[in-house]
Order: sequence, then structure tokens, then C-alpha cells
Amino acid sequence: MKNDLQLKKDVEQELEWDPAINAADIGVQVHDGIVTLSGHLHSYAEKLATKRATQRVEGVRAVVVEMVVAVPNEHRRTDADIASTARTVLLWSAGLSERAVQVTVEKGCVTLTGEVDWGYQMLAAEKVVAHLRGVNTVFNDIRIKRRAAPTDITSKIESALRRHAEEDARHISVHVADGTVTLRGNVSSLDEKTMACNAAWSAPGVRHVIDEMSVGRP
Repeated sequence: MKNDLQLKKDVEQELEWDPAINAADIGVQVHDGIVTLSGHLHSYAEKLATKRATQRVEGVRAVVVEMVVAVPNEHRRTDADIASTARTVLLWSAGLSERAVQVTVEKGCVTLTGEVDWGYQMLAAEKVVAHLRGVNTVFNDIRIKRRAAPTDITSKIESALRRHAEEDARHISVHVADGTVTLRGNVSSLDEKTMACNAAWSAPGVRHVIDEMSVGRP
């Protein structure tokens, strides 16, 4: 098992390796496998990339994000420009109907509201907006429409988990109640944890996913 010093070194090297990240702007601290990221970044997309890169490192138990997005003057856009562009990319990239998602922008902070049919659409909407220039935060308040869940939704999720990670799938339990999926158990990394949540969101009839998984074998 890695000690905190080795884990800090691995995280720093992973950040330096990722071309979407300026590692010089990021501070890394590690305590008991929990990584705290600090610093000032130039975009919300870089903030997300930094979090994902950290989660890829084996041994990371949790990530605390204390980074601040400070958009440079040359990259700033008016709220009206951001809102207009967000509406366009949502229609083109997320496959959503024109009235499915509403966009509100205040000082570069984007709030998404509305209802969609699938969990993956909610996640896709946030992803495409997060990469727009001038955005410094995204709040995702999109809801999933209530629909009849198939009786075999648990088996569908368990099959998806086995397809992606046979070993970790054995340690994850899936409980479904009224469209809400609760995932419990132990996984080997935060990356595997994210994969399990994404698999649950992709199942038909899922309106909410509760993550109660732990990183690291007991």
C-alpha cells in the first residue's frame, strides 16, 4: 500500500502528464490517502480534468477540491453569450429536445434545470456546458422524469458492472427502490467507483443514484 508521500508524488506526476492541466498552478496535499487539491485555474474544464486525473491514481481514497476558477480577461464572456452558446451546444451535443433543459447564467455560474428521460442525458448536459469558455461553475439541477422501471433493472446494472470490471463487480451490491439505485461495497479505485455510478445511471428507469461505496479492499 502506498504511503502519503508516494501517493502525492504519483498524483503530481499524473497532473503533469495530462495535457489538459497546467500542473504548475495546482497544489497537492495528501493525508491518509485523501488528496486535497488547491490553486487557481483558468477554466472550469481544467478543474474537472484535474479531479478526474487525481481519481485515476491508484490508492487515492477521496479527493477534496479547494481550487478556484479565475477566468482570464481574454477568455471572459458575457452571461448572455454563455447562455446562448450553452443552449446551442445542448441541442447539438446532448440530443435533448428544445424545452428539456433551461439555462440560467449569473457571473459565469451556469445553472441547468428541467427534466430529461435518461440519467445519461443529465450527465451529458453538464459535461458539454462545463467546457464552454467563460464558465467558472456549473450547478446541475436537472431532474429525471418518473417512468416505469423494468423489473430486471438490478440484473441489468449488475451485468453492466461485470462487463466493465469483473473483479470489482463481485464486491458491489445493487439495491433498487422506486427508481433510486443504491450502490454499496468496496472498489479498488475512485475510477472504478465512477464507472459503477455511470453504469447505474445508464440503466432504464433510474432517477437517482446513491453512492455508498468505499475505495480499498477491507
